[in-house]
Amino acid sequence: MLKVENITKYYGDFCAVDNLSFEVNEGEIFGLLGINGAGKTTTFRMIMSLLDCDKGSITLNGKPIDYSVTDTIGFLTEERSLLTKLTVREQALFFGALKGMSNKQIIKRLDELLERFEISEYRDKKIKELSKGNQQKIQFITAILNNPKLLILDEPFSGLDPLNVEMFKEEIIKLSKEGSIIIFSSHRMDHVELFCKKLSILLKGRSVIEGYISDIKRDYRKMNIYVKGDINKEELLNIDGVISVTEKADEYEIKIDSEDIVKKVFNSFTPENNIVKFVVEEATLNEIFIAKVGEGYEQ
Repeated sequence: MLKVENITKYYGDFCAVDNLSFEVNEGEIFGLLGINGAGKTTTFRMIMSLLDCDKGSITLNGKPIDYSVTDTIGFLTEERSLLTKLTVREQALFFGALKGMSNKQIIKRLDELLERFEISEYRDKKIKELSKGNQQKIQFITAILNNPKLLILDEPFSGLDPLNVEMFKEEIIKLSKEGSIIIFSSHRMDHVELFCKKLSILLKGRSVIEGYISDIKRDYRKMNIYVKGDINKEELLNIDGVISVTEKADEYEIKIDSEDIVKKVFNSFTPENNIVKFVVEEATLNEIFIAKVGEGYEQ
């Protein structure tokens, strides 16, 4: 288990992380979210012992994280951290050696991962010769070469198309099933909902939302109804509890205060409305993020 207890970090008079706590068990994928400057990167650096906490503590399986356990940690940074003049093979050998792996272990694991990510032909190509998406694959591969027990992924899907996102998703889920503790950060809420069950949303270093996504959505209460048919927006807006009615392509999105309003909206329709679709969904994580953080969020 990764246990983060009441950690605080100052840069001079600026508090970057303020009394933050969370726990992640083996096999769990935990989302740590927030706008730029919210404190995510500082938190990651404290978890990996690159920065000391001013207050609080961080333990992995009951022990402080130090050089005795760094070989069991993997980290994919948001920024590119590849040595572009090296070949893929040389890059893997360098990073694997830093994690205490033998050359034989590195090459065996590298070949397995290159095949899984369908880029075996790039084994002896220089990093700078690869596309942005394939460079991201190599960055991910080097982060998981050592089958990490703790894996931190900061914007892992940067530069990837939907097919490659699915490939990454499968590998992340595979690692979690094998017992890895995974912390995942992304600006794309739809990506977070792919596999995170628990999360914490940071604002100015403090957690403003935390817990299981299912509980967060239930507590938020607001819901969306998607309707296809001939409807009168003004009549719907007159229903108590209807927040907004928006036309989207060939359907309407009706935002409501709570599940209690669903029946009112449904009963407002008649056969003349020609309703062919009426779907009720919980608010998206993106909507909750915007509401709680109070700032624009770009998909």
